[in-house]
Amino acid sequence: MNSKDLLSQYRQEALLGGGKKRLEDQHNKGKLTARERIALLLDEDSFEEFDMFVRHRSNEFGLDKQRPLGDGVVTGCGRIHGRFVYVFSQDFTVFGGSLSEAHAEKIVKVMELAMKTGAPVIGLNDSGGARIQEGVVSLGGYADIFLLNTLASGVVPQISAVLGPCAGGAVYSPAITDFVFMVEGTSYMFVTGPNVVKTVTHEDVTSEELGGADTHAQKSGVAHFAMPNELECLEGIRKLVTYIPQNNREKAPSLTTEDQAARLCPALNEVIPDSANKPYDMHTVIGEVVDQGSFFEVHEHFATNIIVGFARLDGESIGIIANQPLSMAGVLDIDSSTKGARFVRFCDAFNIPLVVFEDVPGFLPGTDQEWRGIIRHGAKLLYAFAEATVPKVTVITRKAYGGAYDVMNSKHIRGDVNYAWPSAEIAVMGPKGAVEIIFKKEIGEATDPRAREEELTNEYRERFANPFVAAERGYIDDVIEPAETRIRLIRALKMLATKQDSNPWKKHGNIPL
Repeated sequence: MNSKDLLSQYRQEALLGGGKKRLEDQHNKGKLTARERIALLLDEDSFEEFDMFVRHRSNEFGLDKQRPLGDGVVTGCGRIHGRFVYVFSQDFTVFGGSLSEAHAEKIVKVMELAMKTGAPVIGLNDSGGARIQEGVVSLGGYADIFLLNTLASGVVPQISAVLGPCAGGAVYSPAITDFVFMVEGTSYMFVTGPNVVKTVTHEDVTSEELGGADTHAQKSGVAHFAMPNELECLEGIRKLVTYIPQNNREKAPSLTTEDQAARLCPALNEVIPDSANKPYDMHTVIGEVVDQGSFFEVHEHFATNIIVGFARLDGESIGIIANQPLSMAGVLDIDSSTKGARFVRFCDAFNIPLVVFEDVPGFLPGTDQEWRGIIRHGAKLLYAFAEATVPKVTVITRKAYGGAYDVMNSKHIRGDVNYAWPSAEIAVMGPKGAVEIIFKKEIGEATDPRAREEELTNEYRERFANPFVAAERGYIDDVIEPAETRIRLIRALKMLATKQDSNPWKKHGNIPL
């Protein structure tokens, strides 16, 4: 056989993965193959494959008689919307996608190239875990990947899609990456599976309950996105990439928009309810302000009392962090603090300006929160905002009480431009609580305590629960009409486009983990 024919034979063998029967089994499970996923993820005909002919080097347990080309992972580079990305896609049809020494080397190679050339890495995970027959060598392969994940963090964006089982040590690579996508019904992530859980803790739990997409998107927060199928998952990754830069030295791409920069948002003049205790949907505010249809929410179903996501203002990518009065009154708790902090740090690492919509009554009280460390976790959000050097603009729509006012990108922690609506209440606490403390004795001695308390509460509200005391001290740069919010944000961000700021030299800070 001549070399040309041999090359053709090898390519055909590699393209078959684990063989036609296993490819059919993959489809019967409702899953795409490794190569089909890459074809849908990348721009048409843009994929350049590496290491198609790699084979494993193990001779134990009969593996010397099974040496498929590619060794269970397809790697290479391509383009998404014309921009370069690196990708690896595990092939479950070959040894169940299990990771071997050679398999790991292929992944490490594309990660190293991504860091050298400054392009995102996208991992499509579908693996049964470490290849048991290779023993500690496969574990070493995982550790090599973990190290690269860590070194690449904050250098190039890293996106993981979990498209099958992901158990044991395998879960830690996606966990280190910036964003994790899962697919409902076919994706699982857990440190130990249901059988081990039952043996150790006697809990009866299914794979879906223990580590399915909904579990991780709603309860644990491990997954940023839970998608109904693989097609929407891959399309979601393509959309996410449009909001982020190639690396930490670049800006996110600008897109042309037909939405007018000078567009007023008159609906915002009516969005705040008359009663301070009535909720409203902060999504309405975000949707009115940003370029129409541009909001792309992250962690939508986890810690819903805070909203994070990407959007565009006049075509420029921004990161949004917003309290959600519709969920737990927008109070900050452990999960929302962690969720917000992680998103702020991603945006800061990759030069994406931050816009904060603030309506926060404080931190959630109670023994559960205190015992589980609300102080430590709340400090993460404070740390993230204080550390961030990207342009940071805050709009206080209603409540900004207590320490939560400080934490949500206040002027005191280097907020660049801080606006407030006339409805803003900036105070140590709500008027009722403040009056109960300050005038406790006076109310108790009054002929009609309830009437006196109400009178004092109204007086306190007029005097302190407004934005003008803070504005007098320069803590608020301007009190603006809600309808002008879009216009003012765009102006502020244009002004801040050339902002330069830095932190004192350090190896790294010690965020309160």
